Amino acid sequence: MVIKVFLATSSGSTAIKKKQQDVVGFLEALKVEYAELDIACNEQNRMWMRQNVPEEKKPSNGIPLPPQIFNEESYCGDYDTFFDAKEDNTVYAFLGLPPPPGSKVRADLSFSFYVFLPTSYITCLLN
Repeated sequence: MVIKVFLATSSGSTAIKKKQQDVVGFLEALKVEYAELDIACNEQNRMWMRQNVPEEKKPSNGIPLPPQIFNEESYCGDYDTFFDAKEDNTVYAFLGLPPPPGSKVRADLSFSFYVFLPTSYITCLLN
């Protein structure tokens, strides 16, 4: 599985450049195999990215901005969802990848409490 990062190498936006660098730098730090696909110089990459970002994930103008992240053909998300996954320590799940061996996997945050009380105490509370 190869992660595809769609980016614009000649973007005039400093914000987009920083977001792209953040995604690529983080993937490199995790040693995740990825491919950079330029949408600024390659019309096929641009069209593929635009057609494969789900409609509900596109901005109101309908044109998604880089970086957009895919696992092969499967859409993972944009920078904001990547950032959220990074903050939540769920990047591997976000990317659709198994965590590396020996890594700590974040458990589900939901849990239940079981309280054991004497029957006489419960009877007293119910009356």
